[in-house]
Amino acid sequence: MNARKIIIDTDPGQDDAVAILLALASPDELDLLGITCVAGNVPLDLTTRNARIICELAGRPDIPVFAGCDRPLGRALVTAEHVHGRTGLDGPDLPEPTMPLQDRHATEFIIDTLRRHDAGTVTLCPIGPLTNIATAFNKAPDIIEKVQEIVLMGGAYFEVGNVTPTAEFNIYVDPDAADIVFSSGVPITVMPLDVTHKALVTRARNDAFRALGTPVGMAVAQMTDFFERYDKSKYGSLGAPLHDPCVTAYLIAPELFTGRHVNVMVETASELTMGMTVADWWGVTDRAPNALFIGDLDVDGFFALLTERLARL
Repeated sequence: MNARKIIIDTDPGQDDAVAILLALASPDELDLLGITCVAGNVPLDLTTRNARIICELAGRPDIPVFAGCDRPLGRALVTAEHVHGRTGLDGPDLPEPTMPLQDRHATEFIIDTLRRHDAGTVTLCPIGPLTNIATAFNKAPDIIEKVQEIVLMGGAYFEVGNVTPTAEFNIYVDPDAADIVFSSGVPITVMPLDVTHKALVTRARNDAFRALGTPVGMAVAQMTDFFERYDKSKYGSLGAPLHDPCVTAYLIAPELFTGRHVNVMVETASELTMGMTVADWWGVTDRAPNALFIGDLDVDGFFALLTERLARL
C-alpha cells in the first residue's frame, strides 16, 4: 500500500513535537506533505520556529513548513506557556533552525494541495486550534469534499475540560473554527482528552526514550520531563499525557484505538461552557453522527510503537 498523504497542522508544544517525530519516523505509512503552523500553545512566531527545530532534529529539513493564522477567527488568542514553557519546547537545549519558512500562507498551501491531489487522498491532521483548517474551508469550500479524513486532537467528554471546567484547550482557543470543521461533513476522527489522558509517559516509558541514546531519544525524554510537571501537579498523574501523538499513532496503527461514531457539536455562545465538545456518546439525541470519538487505547502497544519508531530517527 502507498503511504497515506497527510498535512500536520500544529502549534508545537512538546507533545506536538513528538507527534511530528512519529510521523517522520514512519515514511512507509505516512507521506508528510507539509506542516502548517497556527497560534495556540505559543504565538505563531514560536510555533513556526518549533516546527522547524523538530524537522531538523529528525534530519528532515526538506519538509516544508508554513506560517498560518496568528489569532482565532473571532476571539483573543489564549496561549499555554504555563504548560509548555516560554518557548513551547522548553526542556531540551536544541539549536535554532536554519531551514527556511515557506513564503506562502498555510491556508494557501492546504487549499492548493487539496486541489492538486485526487479527491479522497489527503488527510488533514490538526493537533492545535482549528483556525487554519476552518479558514481554508471558508476561503475555498470546493476543497471540503476532497479531504479524505480529518484526524484531530481536541475536545473531551468524560474528562470534561483542561483549560476551563468544560473545554479542552485546542477547541477552546478557537471554538468558532471548531464548529466550522465539525459541521463540514468531512469524515472526522477525534482524539479527545478521554483517550489522550491514558497515554501517560511514566518513568519507565521515559527511561526507554532516553535509553535510545540518540539526539531524538534524549530530546523527547527531556521534553516529557519538562512537560510532566504540570500534569503531575494538576491531576496527580504518573506522568505527562502525550495528547498529539495519538493522532499519528492512529494513522499508523488504528487497531490500537477504540471509539464510537457519535454526534459532536461545539459550544460557541455560552461563556460558561465556551468550546465544550458536546458529544452524544449515549445516543440520546436524533442528531446524526459526524465523528468517530475515540475513548480508549492499547497503552502498551502505543508506547511500544512510539519507542520503536523514534529509534529509527
